[in-house]
Amino acid sequence: MIWWCFLPCSRVVVGTTSRPNVVAVRAFMATSAASEAMQGKRVDGEYTAANVQVLEALDGVRTRPGMYIGSTGPRGLHHLVYEILDNAVDEAQAGYATKIDVVLHDDNSVSVTDNGRGIPTDIHPQTKKSCVETVLTLMHAGGKFGGSKSGYSVSGGLHGVGLSVVNALSEIYYVLRKRYMQLTGLLLLSQTLEVTVWRNGKEHRQSYSRGKPMTALSTITLPAESNSRQGTRIKFWPDKDIFTSTINFDFNTISSRIRELAFLNPELTITLTKEGQTEVQHNEYCYAGGLVEYVKWLNTDKKPLHDPIAFRKEIDGITVDVSLQW
Repeated sequence: MIWWCFLPCSRVVVGTTSRPNVVAVRAFMATSAASEAMQGKRVDGEYTAANVQVLEALDGVRTRPGMYIGSTGPRGLHHLVYEILDNAVDEAQAGYATKIDVVLHDDNSVSVTDNGRGIPTDIHPQTKKSCVETVLTLMHAGGKFGGSKSGYSVSGGLHGVGLSVVNALSEIYYVLRKRYMQLTGLLLLSQTLEVTVWRNGKEHRQSYSRGKPMTALSTITLPAESNSRQGTRIKFWPDKDIFTSTINFDFNTISSRIRELAFLNPELTITLTKEGQTEVQHNEYCYAGGLVEYVKWLNTDKKPLHDPIAFRKEIDGITVDVSLQW
């Protein structure tokens, strides 16, 4: 039997019971030349408070985007859409939204519109800004942290970073305004993210550029025929300075994500549209059968032995849906 004991200071002690031919293990120490080489790699200068950077607002997101969306390639690009889409789905899971429209515009922007309650527009007591501006510009600001003050009992977005991250990673976008061109002959700097909220008979709008508000929150009263409209629309343009690949949202990639969400939310209808110069792609996803229909879809090319088995159980506020098929 051999037993080992590792001690701190780069030494190994080997002990044995009565067994012959045991070879001791040599300990290797760093040479003085190696130690000098390691010291030579040290960065010149002292490490003081002056070396510590404090990034304000959403600057940290723009500095390390991969930390928040996984990558700055196609996966991270599509993750921006999922963050906004998940917020809309949360409204459906809360029992308020029944319809979500996702549009991939031909100018590389994306808009997600739901008919939920709409982001609150009143002044937040802590930030002294509108709730719209608060959730769009501050990290960890949202209504999904749980507790008695939460606006959601079930939610996919739990950290209050999704919407503000998308805002921070949206680019400066230039558009031509015909009237402005007629007056000045110049390009007009437009928003990189636009939020529209319909709530309590009013329409609220605000524009942002790389995480910072470009306009104040404007409000108009809706006409009588549409004053019951509720919901939120987020439209954004991803920043070309952030993403390493071409800005190109793949219809099939987003379609796959939407299909799963529609299966898991049977009372929700989601549409996906991709604009194009020659053709428009459009799909509608609504699966009243929910999880059972999802299992059937997964087994489309197989020979099931029986119909799907499904049940739901709720205990202590936790609901579990199960469906299976061999």
